[in-house]
Amino acid sequence: MSTRQDSAPSPIIGSRDDLVAWIAAGCKPAADWRIGTEHEKFLFYIDTLQPVPYGGPRGVRALMEGLIARFGWLPIMEGENIIALKRPEGESGGTVSLEPGGQFELSGEPLASVHEVGEETQQHLDQVLTAGSALGIGFLGVGFSPNWTLAETPRMPKKRYEVMTRYMPTVGTRGLDMMYRTATIQVNLDFADEADMVRKFRVSLALQPIATAIFACSPFTEGKPNGFLSARSEVWRHTDRNRTGMLPFVFEPGMGFERYVDYALQVPMYFVYRNGNYIDVAGSSFRDFLDGRLTQLPGERPTLDDWSDHLTTLFPEVRMKRFLEMRGADGGRWRRICAVPALWAGLLYDQTALDAAYDLVKNWSAEERQALRDAVPKSALHTPLRRGKVLDVAREALAIAKAGHRRRALRNTKGEDESLFLEPIEAILQQGCTPAEEMLARYESEWGRRTDPLFTEYAF
Repeated sequence: MSTRQDSAPSPIIGSRDDLVAWIAAGCKPAADWRIGTEHEKFLFYIDTLQPVPYGGPRGVRALMEGLIARFGWLPIMEGENIIALKRPEGESGGTVSLEPGGQFELSGEPLASVHEVGEETQQHLDQVLTAGSALGIGFLGVGFSPNWTLAETPRMPKKRYEVMTRYMPTVGTRGLDMMYRTATIQVNLDFADEADMVRKFRVSLALQPIATAIFACSPFTEGKPNGFLSARSEVWRHTDRNRTGMLPFVFEPGMGFERYVDYALQVPMYFVYRNGNYIDVAGSSFRDFLDGRLTQLPGERPTLDDWSDHLTTLFPEVRMKRFLEMRGADGGRWRRICAVPALWAGLLYDQTALDAAYDLVKNWSAEERQALRDAVPKSALHTPLRRGKVLDVAREALAIAKAGHRRRALRNTKGEDESLFLEPIEAILQQGCTPAEEMLARYESEWGRRTDPLFTEYAF
């Protein structure tokens, strides 16, 4: 989740048109399209397999201080607490931030190719493994914490999370699990104009359950199989339906920047950030704020920073800010961290591939898209779809993405294009077996019905 920093005041919003213009400002020519990748890891103590709290000599803060001392990161503070890290001005490397349960996240830079994503990811992992090893901290790449109860899971001292923690139980049954026990890989991609945004939004939203199926990697809860292949995805089905889901309006006539703004205006807010404090306004809509009708800030009008903050608290399967954010994949290790952006860039950043992907999904009904979203957490690639299965569609999507990368022809020093990062997906689809199913098979055999081996076998 985003980390807010104090900055110069942003402009007051004059009207709904300003909100539309703020999103539309993200339009850019294809030459300027970039790939931004975010990935979360669970922290654990190597000697005990217990979660890592914020404080203490071997805590999360100590880990962040190690990154500062060894690799020159700069702290982002909230009061006395380090809540995120950034690079010195002019240096690349993205931002390191903390999710509610201590999930350690890299929010990567906008990069020109998946090759660069791979280099950035490797550098980040090298750094955190170096800093973590000095403290006996390991990093686990899965979609749901496999052993710890919600009560055992630590809580990070970020004020926005306090607001969310109070509000979540009032609007769903699994919101706290989402906050504290899930981890994901997300990809941010650009659009050229409104028409390009709409086509990319429709393709990526329809195919998001396919990505969930491919990358399903969360079959355990509290040391036992939970009945799902992507428990992370299932948790989202029970987390505040006002701000999650498949957004049927995206596929309706008239979809555009204005339609998304109207959706966002009605989604209940969490907070307003003022002078380093998060004012709890949970349940009020941004439209109320736009009209000066927030009880907590009577007569006050929002700024464009408030709008940006609000958009980060919407959690549909694909989210729009000044780019489109793919949100369907479970957390995973290095090869899958790179495979997720490779899949989406291959599908969306080549026009021929985008058109082929659109042809693949354009006739799916709203009911079919929702049925996929509901069934995939449990059955993943085996989910029925028309006369076949999700596995069949996943193979078609992979072929389209591979061809897209061949046409993009962005090569590394060995002359390889970005399709090389699709190899983990190809292996999954050849076998018809997700990472979660592989884990379950090993749980029943060599692991002796124990999940502790995960912390060795699936750690970074």
